[in-house]
Amino acid sequence: MRVISGLARGHKLLSPEGMDTRPTTDRIKETLFNIIALDLPEIQFLDLFSGSGAIGIEALSRGAKKSVFVDFSSKCKEVIEYNLNHTKLSDKAEVYCMDTVSAINMLGAKGEKFDIIFMDPPYNMGFYEPVLKAIKSSKILSDDGYIIAERSPKVSIPEIEGLKILREKEYKTTVMTFMALED
Repeated sequence: MRVISGLARGHKLLSPEGMDTRPTTDRIKETLFNIIALDLPEIQFLDLFSGSGAIGIEALSRGAKKSVFVDFSSKCKEVIEYNLNHTKLSDKAEVYCMDTVSAINMLGAKGEKFDIIFMDPPYNMGFYEPVLKAIKSSKILSDDGYIIAERSPKVSIPEIEGLKILREKEYKTTVMTFMALED
């Protein structure tokens, strides 16, 4: 796993050991970032269920102003911090080791706003609905921002009042669902 483009291009990233994380492959990550490339300069990026931090680090490398990383695992927090230091991007990042919904509520209480929110929760664990509801109710998504939810083709995204699906990009084993606030 590596940073594909930008300031930290080519830096190899550590990944947490074990089967608890499922890193987004470089091929899927490259396709995703080609889709969102023009939206990245100077944005606020939120990486939920961060794992190694590869998605938020790629966003920083490609011009995001700030990335916030949230993962429940202290092992993942250590890996994210290592990867941020290794890529020299730690000055543009915040890392939280806590429950995702609690982190969203805390960020909302602080008045934080994000232009892109990326979420890649463990599949088949029921995280999509409570996390999307928390994003909506906490008002952390900027008015013209969007959410990207990575999921298995076998897992569906629940309908959340106030959010609409913009598009879906399907790969063999992964689907990226893009959502935004309803007008």
